[in-house]
Amino acid sequence: MNSAIVALLHCFLLADFIQSAPVSPSDPSALIEAAERAKTLVEKILRDVPAAHAATITIEGLTLDSAYTANLQIMVTSLGIPPAPVLKPPSESFTLDVCVSRMSAGSRLYQRILGVLAGRLSGLSDLQADLRDLQTHITKMKEAVQLGGVEADQNQNLDLDQAFRRHGNYGVQVAAHLMLTQLRSFCHDLNRSLRAVTTYRPRPAGTR
Repeated sequence: MNSAIVALLHCFLLADFIQSAPVSPSDPSALIEAAERAKTLVEKILRDVPAAHAATITIEGLTLDSAYTANLQIMVTSLGIPPAPVLKPPSESFTLDVCVSRMSAGSRLYQRILGVLAGRLSGLSDLQADLRDLQTHITKMKEAVQLGGVEADQNQNLDLDQAFRRHGNYGVQVAAHLMLTQLRSFCHDLNRSLRAVTTYRPRPAGTR
């Protein structure tokens, strides 16, 4: 895997490891409102992914439901496309702060990959705008659970762009296919987690 992308993902996930104890949101109503707005955008992204795939991918036989072949796995490794952080609904073993931190890490990861791909393929601008708006709402969720931001170096995009450039148009289309497939899967997980957050109720003080 491309070392720069590994570093990028590591930076995104750093917040998970520095949050060792559960936190209570400073403003539960703001958390729930931001989660509801984010959920609406995630549902829109899920509706728009098939159209974006159809508009950008012209390789015959490469569909959203294509089998994950050995050749695709080789391309994943060669292009250095990392998986999104694992998401689960908040629980005692997967705390609210970790959940929101991973939401942010995943949405920023796809926003940046999509930003590189949108410079090479048409048909991705709507998703790009939606992911940008989604990150805005997730940032509000981070503020509500008192999470500080850990921002990755924007220059990491240059390494990703060079990785795509080495593989030509075929590699760019495969990268877009993999990104859209992974984005759809991440959004399904994100939707489940956001549903749980919108029903979040803080525990009374002193309870365990």
